[in-house]
Amino acid sequence: MQKHISLNKPLLPAALMGMAVTLLLNGCQSTAVNGVEEAQYQTSTQPTNTYRRNKGEIAQVRTSLAAQYIRQKNLDAAKRQLEKALDANSRYAPAYDMMGVLLQQEGSRINLQKAEGYFQKAIALDPEFTQARNNYGVYLSQIQRYAEAVEQFEIAGAALGYEGRISALENLGRTQLLLGDKSAATQSFLRALEGSRNSLIAHIELVDLLIDAGRISQAQSLYEETLLITQGTPLSPRLLLQGIKLAAAQNNISDRQQLAQQLLSSYPLSSEAKQLKTWLNNPEASWK
Repeated sequence: MQKHISLNKPLLPAALMGMAVTLLLNGCQSTAVNGVEEAQYQTSTQPTNTYRRNKGEIAQVRTSLAAQYIRQKNLDAAKRQLEKALDANSRYAPAYDMMGVLLQQEGSRINLQKAEGYFQKAIALDPEFTQARNNYGVYLSQIQRYAEAVEQFEIAGAALGYEGRISALENLGRTQLLLGDKSAATQSFLRALEGSRNSLIAHIELVDLLIDAGRISQAQSLYEETLLITQGTPLSPRLLLQGIKLAAAQNNISDRQQLAQQLLSSYPLSSEAKQLKTWLNNPEASWK
């Protein structure tokens, strides 16, 4: 089984990166900001509750704009929008969460250190803000605090109704693999499949886990299901290597040779190609 597990799905579809962090705030048109600002300027003649509502709207719109800027890699513009959001409402949890995402994506040592405080503030303001917990988990995994990341992913993965729940379960399983807990990871990926049979990450990880456990028949069935999900796209090096392992385990020489040739010709510099070459030199050895 492959030893290298990456979170940039970005634990972000796009996990981060692709670890990639999922940004689920509703997008807003920039013209809406002008409308909200205009209402704010007129608040001196409006009731207090309207003023407060407008301040909340400003924070929401500014944060949504920041999310758009982050997706466009315009981090400076995103930072300015988030500062304005917090000026409007210093207790708006999504703005703190988004600031954490922004600082994490910038990636310098100073900003990575700052990011944690923003994630923690978002969760402190709203403990039920599940997206912040998933994003914080991705951050913790990035800085290799895996046990703490698992705690956050477990909370997000148990939040029924949360749109990113399957992604959180995928992140949970991958982090458990990094901790060497294959049994727990298997259960997390199975939960992801129960929630969405289209979870490609869960399929791929479970195929490797089943192959590693010697459960070839089950691995083959899940592998074939994975190929249906990826139909129409070129097979990745990892999927090719999985197919080679399954063919070898079932003594299917024709498929093994065909897939091996495809892997070596299409991805000659990949880590999977290196594993294949090592195995071809010593077929009696275990895959590494």
